[in-house]
Amino acid sequence: FSFLQERLRYVLGLLLLLRSTDSFYVPGVAPINFHRNDPVEIKAVKLTSSRTQLPYEYYSLPFCQPSKITYKAENLGEVLRGDRIVNTPFQVSMNVEKKCEVLCNFPNKPVTLTVEQSKLIAERIREDYYVHLIADNLPVATRLEFYSNREEEEKKKEKDVQFEHGYRLGFMDGNKFYLHNHLSFILYYHREDVEESQEHTYRVVRFEVIPQSIKLEDLKADEKSMCTLPEATGSAPQEIDPTKENQLLFTYSVHWEESDIKWASRWDTYLTMSDVQIHWFSIINSVVVVFFLSGILSMIIIRTLRKDIANYNKEDDIEDTMEESGWKLVHGDVFRPPQYPMILSSLLGSGIQLFCMILIVIFVAMLGMLSPSSRGALMTTACFLFMFMGVFGGFFAGRLYRTLKGHRWKKGAFCTATLYPGVVFGICFVLNCFIWGKHSSGAVPFPTMVALLCMWFGISLPLVYLGYYFGFRKQPYDNPVRTNQIPRQIPEQRWYMNKFVGILMAGILPFGAMFIELFFIFSAIWENQFYYLFGFLFLVFIILVVSCSQISIVMVYFQLCAEDYRWWWRTFLVSGGSAFYVLIYAVFYFVNKLDIVEFIPSLLYFGYTALMVLSFWLLTGTIGFYAAYMFVRKIYAAVKID
Repeated sequence: FSFLQERLRYVLGLLLLLRSTDSFYVPGVAPINFHRNDPVEIKAVKLTSSRTQLPYEYYSLPFCQPSKITYKAENLGEVLRGDRIVNTPFQVSMNVEKKCEVLCNFPNKPVTLTVEQSKLIAERIREDYYVHLIADNLPVATRLEFYSNREEEEKKKEKDVQFEHGYRLGFMDGNKFYLHNHLSFILYYHREDVEESQEHTYRVVRFEVIPQSIKLEDLKADEKSMCTLPEATGSAPQEIDPTKENQLLFTYSVHWEESDIKWASRWDTYLTMSDVQIHWFSIINSVVVVFFLSGILSMIIIRTLRKDIANYNKEDDIEDTMEESGWKLVHGDVFRPPQYPMILSSLLGSGIQLFCMILIVIFVAMLGMLSPSSRGALMTTACFLFMFMGVFGGFFAGRLYRTLKGHRWKKGAFCTATLYPGVVFGICFVLNCFIWGKHSSGAVPFPTMVALLCMWFGISLPLVYLGYYFGFRKQPYDNPVRTNQIPRQIPEQRWYMNKFVGILMAGILPFGAMFIELFFIFSAIWENQFYYLFGFLFLVFIILVVSCSQISIVMVYFQLCAEDYRWWWRTFLVSGGSAFYVLIYAVFYFVNKLDIVEFIPSLLYFGYTALMVLSFWLLTGTIGFYAAYMFVRKIYAAVKID
């Protein structure tokens, strides 16, 4: 029990340490200092909806356009996410207030939306689209204030504030559509300390918006494009009738406030946005349960093994008086190469590639180098790392293929470099065709696709060949016992030794360790939340590795005790059992958390989920396979065999 307490203390300490790393990040850009009256550029990123999962670029809707539209050069991650960052006609100057200004066209000549444009806007409002803008690389947020379930006296004093990414394009009331055509920007600045003689410099530390819908007749505008907002009670919202032309004005106001928030912690507001407070109790709970179970498993396995090995080695002295039974019986067949060794080694090579990539990405992100402020950095890093980790994937695959008596190393290397990436590319290409059909900015442009293919065949493929060549030339893994010429007959197996029962049993523990984290990852992917708890994710990843290894060792031990030596493929499949639970969880999340109703968004969800499940199966299967292989070599090296 004292051992358990020690473990608990250690875990709590580690969690507190990781918690403190969450808010720290190395900013993606250096701070920009503004003087009073300096222009602060407002750019648009995209329109998103968690109901359709299809992002669109800002000017896909008839918003006001500047005289010249310029798109920002983007990195690979931004393109893959569907970001299309573009300039807007909003004129904002540092610390200069604007009461109300007309954005485009003159007050006496309002914007006229055609029937097609009105239909499109109404459809986007129905689909619950949000508009995302940025100022000085900070995304715009809508403040939501509500009273929590506190005592009545406290209620009067304190409201709970949460932030929502972007602002809603509009809202529906019955069957009528209303567009948010007036934006009240609230920008917060932090005044930097300067010497007395110098001019004050300011830094933008928060960007909020209050969207409003105001009818054309209620916006009193003059010739200088200035306007006056009506009283809140007396104004009617701007309706968009999809059956006819609509006239409206796009207007905006700017308000500046001083803030104590320093530039380095300006992202904290956005990172605590998630409306679900992380249940630290359940997180610690899962960690403790996993440590406890793994401790018990290790003790049982080690004690049983010691007894087995002692018995087997004693038997040799007593001239085989006892009948041999259990795992020692199959010593002549346990290292017999399996069917399809090339495919097995290729899949394990891809698993190693994924493992290295995920480990490095999570570790670097935990140190704060891939914060949400550097847009697309996570995706770009993951893509490049996967390409460069091909050398490790190739090395391990080549060495294993040689151990399994394989001879055609060139074909094996090609298989390793193309099997898993080929499946990923194929699924993504098919999904991309559907996104193209919807004219969404989420579709990967053709030049980017060609660039990705060039990276695959120009970086990844040669590196896999290089690794495979050295792995294949290296001494194969040293198996401690010789393989018999004639395969041994396998006795009939009990029902619980069935592959599928094994998958169900083996998947529970690793999945239990990480399913809480899975909820936040899914929210980040499908509901446009920021994911930033990489410190905790790193801990979960380590627990996942430990639990996969232990479950795999237990399963292979039972299998060998049942005198079934065909463990190569089975261990790989069974260790990936938690991927099956991830699939079930994804279906549950789709039904309960998302209100996706159309065909293409559903297809996208399940297409990308299939990729996640496949990658997760490869990852956990590889971890389990190598743990089991080391275990099998260890136990057969420990017994004396004539």
